[in-house]
Amino acid sequence: MEQPLYTSVKVNNEIELCEVTDPDCKQLIEKALLSQRISYYIRWPKSSLFRRSKYACTICVNDNSKEIAENVVRSICDEKGYPVKFIMRKSQNQYL
Repeated sequence: MEQPLYTSVKVNNEIELCEVTDPDCKQLIEKALLSQRISYYIRWPKSSLFRRSKYACTICVNDNSKEIAENVVRSICDEKGYPVKFIMRKSQNQYL
């Protein structure tokens, strides 16, 4: 039996690229990732009394786009002076 072509495609290989706490920085990163045609998603943490920032979010990308996405984020944050925390670990998907 012949297998469909898409079965060889690697899935569920997202990484947590970075954590951003500034809404303007998040917007700039989103625009830059879209202009580079990099697929991403933003994970918002669950509410907690002990969160250090109310706005902190994690930007996740496919592992195949990691290097380009990292360069995009670094160039934006270096140019504008935004703080960013690079995580670079496999995403903990809670929907699986």
